[in-house]
Amino acid sequence: MKKILIIRFSSIGDIVLTTPVIRCVKQQLKDVEIHYLTKESHVPILKGNPYIDKIYAIKKSVLPVMSELKNENYDYVIDLHNSIRSTSAILHLCKPFNALKKLNIRKEFYVATKINFLPHIHVVDRYFKVVESLNVTNDGKGLDYYISHDEEVDITDLPETHRNGYIAFVIGGKHATKRMPENKVISLCIKINKPIILLGGSENIETGEIIKNLAGEKVYNACGLYSLNQSAYLVKHSKQVISNDTGLMHIAAAFNKPIISIWGNTVPAFGMYPYFSSGNENNSKIVEVKGLSCRPCSKLGFEKCPKEHFKCMNLIDEKEVLNSLVWK
Repeated sequence: MKKILIIRFSSIGDIVLTTPVIRCVKQQLKDVEIHYLTKESHVPILKGNPYIDKIYAIKKSVLPVMSELKNENYDYVIDLHNSIRSTSAILHLCKPFNALKKLNIRKEFYVATKINFLPHIHVVDRYFKVVESLNVTNDGKGLDYYISHDEEVDITDLPETHRNGYIAFVIGGKHATKRMPENKVISLCIKINKPIILLGGSENIETGEIIKNLAGEKVYNACGLYSLNQSAYLVKHSKQVISNDTGLMHIAAAFNKPIISIWGNTVPAFGMYPYFSSGNENNSKIVEVKGLSCRPCSKLGFEKCPKEHFKCMNLIDEKEVLNSLVWK
């Protein structure tokens, strides 16, 4: 093996979860060159990774980069997405490959019937099944995330109250049914007696300001102020992370931060819970409402609760979250 292409187009968390495979392929196959095919918007997640030699990026179609990919003359293709788009790339390349075996049918069955036939295995370990034939094994060192110096945040730019430590509270998330409701976040922030930094995208700025105004000066609203990697840097330097089921949760796991993950309509049984290096598994505390007849209602999420009661988030036990804080 001289040159290998790894494919994963999205999303933030899924790409971060491929990093153990990247590292192990590079280290265990020795002088192999690793290339990665992903979406243009997700290049920042990978650009600092020292185990990747070249990144190819697309906007939608793989066709604009196919001639370049063909010229690379890969020895093997590792498809960790297994989509129509990744299959199209493989068919064009005509090279030996192996692809992730997806569990979509079992997930949809779980959503529809609430009967769980999913294997008790994290998606990272399922990714490693794809490279078994290459004799690549999991080294147990967990996830990787690399931030360049020019994307580091000057901690002295933070409010003085937050420079000696803070809890990172990730209030963002792609789907509304995976986000803790505003009133629950406010209540928790009021009860947490430590500096808090709210993290999210520009779409969370307004919510962040409402939380800050009601919870007080101990809350710093960083939503929309920083790039993904800058937000990751703030996560890296936090004392603990409270997060919805979203990309920054997995980035926090890459830094082995103590994480309290809050689960709404999705469930950890889908295999996407925080993944830690060996010996750090106790850093993860999962908080969810069990026993709801309507949960999970989707393997992804919705813009509003289909049942209109949103019990999976509204019934989250705040005491359980507060009791799980390690920095008190």
